Amino acid sequence: MSMVDLRSDTVTRPTPAMRRAMADAPVGDDVYGEDPTIRALEDETASLLGHEAALFVPSGTMANQIGLALLAHSGTEVLVDKDSHIMNFEGGAAAALWGITLRAVAGPGGRITREQVCAHVKGVDEHIAPLTAVAIENTHNRHAGAVWTFEELAACFGAARDNNLNVHMDGARLWNAAAALSVPPSAFSAQADTVSVCFSKGLGAPVGSAVASSRARIARGRFLRKRLGGGMRQGGIIAAGALYALRHHRERLVEDHARAARLAACLRELPDLDVLPVESNIVIVDLTRRGLDAPRESDRLREVGVLAHDVSPRRIRFVTHLEIGDGDLDRAMNAARSVWGA
Repeated sequence: MSMVDLRSDTVTRPTPAMRRAMADAPVGDDVYGEDPTIRALEDETASLLGHEAALFVPSGTMANQIGLALLAHSGTEVLVDKDSHIMNFEGGAAAALWGITLRAVAGPGGRITREQVCAHVKGVDEHIAPLTAVAIENTHNRHAGAVWTFEELAACFGAARDNNLNVHMDGARLWNAAAALSVPPSAFSAQADTVSVCFSKGLGAPVGSAVASSRARIARGRFLRKRLGGGMRQGGIIAAGALYALRHHRERLVEDHARAARLAACLRELPDLDVLPVESNIVIVDLTRRGLDAPRESDRLREVGVLAHDVSPRRIRFVTHLEIGDGDLDRAMNAARSVWGA
């Protein structure tokens, strides 16, 4: 039985056209700054994000960690949401690599508020590590792909600026945020001091992320990438997949969002399931009222042909993506009805 894989938008495979672009990509030694495909990808990414320069890196975790290291330093704090990727899924890298402490708050819907920023600003005190930056996530993975509104961003950015704090934006799915509100990505990212984006999630490339900022910061970022082992030599072969995705797969993200909305509507019709608000391509269903165990329910879904991801003991996540068509979605909805309909 073929499986409908809704675990993540990272499970996609390169399209035939993307593979051709990768096979034909002109390459050079990127550590010398001579790979033309990587340079093209970095230039286009920076332009889309409203920044002077960008740096291609192997993973989103590396992009986030370089972003943090450019804005904070050992012995200081960065304010994050308690459910953020940086807080939970990067192996404690901020502390292990840079000596940065993450100060976690419970932002409503994963969004850090002006009041939360101001409440954690610290005066000069020899006992207290100073807060130097704020890191936000847009869209927010663990809050079902929640998209920041411009009012929420303005309030958070304003509080940071008023208190001389830097801002990093984890924009792994920023392309989805832009598609959700029909705006250019720079509408969200231009005011951030550093911003990361991923090419292997919603856009469907096989590998790669980027961090964007000023030219001076990105020059420093190249050094940090090298220190982390991220110099990739003839990396244009993989950058070509990201560049193809950037040019050809952003507009179709609204299709993923529409399918996620359809799936959420189906799940809401089933008894005693709670579905988080869906704003992009992520659907999270809470099984608490049914008293069901998420890992066990993931196994039951697998038995009827659907792969989903249990993100907590009571929650299961479904993510629509490039390889999920309407027929796949119909199969997934019928599977959910068969498992949870009674």
